[in-house]
Amino acid sequence: MRLFVSFAALFASVLLLQLGLGGVVPLDALSGAVLDFSAEQIGLLGSAHFLGFFVGCWWAPRLMGTVGHSRAFAAFTAAGIIGILSHMMLTDPYAWAIMRMASGLAVAGCYTIIEAWMQAKLTNETRGRAMGVYRVVDVSGNLGAQVLIAFLTPAAYVSYNLLALITCAALFPLLLTKAEAPETGDAPRLRPKLAWDKSPLGAVGVVVSGITGAAFRMVGPLYGLAVGLEADRIALFLAAYVLGGAFAQLPMGWIADKFDRRHVLIGISVAAILGCTGMVAGAQGNVVTIFLAAGFFGFTTLPIYSVSTAHAHDFAKQSERVELSAAHMFLYAVGAIASPVIASALISGFGPGAMFAFIALAHVLLIVFGVARMRARPAPDSRTRYVNAPRTSFLIGRLTRYGRDDKR
Repeated sequence: MRLFVSFAALFASVLLLQLGLGGVVPLDALSGAVLDFSAEQIGLLGSAHFLGFFVGCWWAPRLMGTVGHSRAFAAFTAAGIIGILSHMMLTDPYAWAIMRMASGLAVAGCYTIIEAWMQAKLTNETRGRAMGVYRVVDVSGNLGAQVLIAFLTPAAYVSYNLLALITCAALFPLLLTKAEAPETGDAPRLRPKLAWDKSPLGAVGVVVSGITGAAFRMVGPLYGLAVGLEADRIALFLAAYVLGGAFAQLPMGWIADKFDRRHVLIGISVAAILGCTGMVAGAQGNVVTIFLAAGFFGFTTLPIYSVSTAHAHDFAKQSERVELSAAHMFLYAVGAIASPVIASALISGFGPGAMFAFIALAHVLLIVFGVARMRARPAPDSRTRYVNAPRTSFLIGRLTRYGRDDKR
């Protein structure tokens, strides 16, 4: 109990960060539509977010080593607040792209610092419980950020000011905690080729996960507008996607631990294609149909990252786990940087269903590659435990590696 009390400040900061910085994503898409940004320009904002995210993942461990955890956290949070507050001062899509890079930088930097803090304080006995609470807080904040959009007016000073205030409040729990900041550890080396060397299928699965998640989260509001949803219903539409993914984790974890993970990955990719079909069909239906389709889409696509990384870790040594997780985060960012621009251009040229045709094509390629890899080598003799792997920072591998070493 004392452990979780000591982590209460970190968890409170995570919740507030998700509400503030997480709310910028859908609000920008809706605000861009009100300000007559093109679909491609709105997609550029999503790509800029993940470009900033990647820079933050790389830079944060080094900044921590220079100025310490608390000062680095304050610096990254300030960057995010500046990015939010600048929006209505200059309503230009390319200026907003720079602001979104600041928001992505802040998300990655703050999560890196929080996870480094947790890693230094956790033991093998407490790691599982702490990670469970961490994931609940993270998902709750993500869900709350989507619902919050229902109460915010697009392209309004007060909306961005409110998100900036919430983000600013995230400074207080961590900076005022009496818990002593830990020593700064070494940053993991970034070796993207390690992911391919250990499991080509896992590497491709992670890229497809980045393509899928970034396209929906960053450009999904444009789909909602195109099919006639109001801003408050778009908030529930995005929340349905998050909830669907949350509900999928337990059953997918059980299935991925029980069966050949290549079969599981191919199976959920088939289901994801059905989910894409449901989203295209849902555009012709009523609101309930659209919400159900979004929930099923989240259920079938959000677990792909965790299944892909679990399969790759089956072939890794304990000493490689941190760097392998960092390599997966890099590949996820590669897919996430590219997909919003492509998805928005497809929506602009061919209508809202075109984004899901693009996502479905990515999953078709994953299925074909998965079948080819099954012929290339057999499944491993033993499997690591399935871990619901967050896509938060390059350091997340340090929090999850011990759980994976429990062989199945």
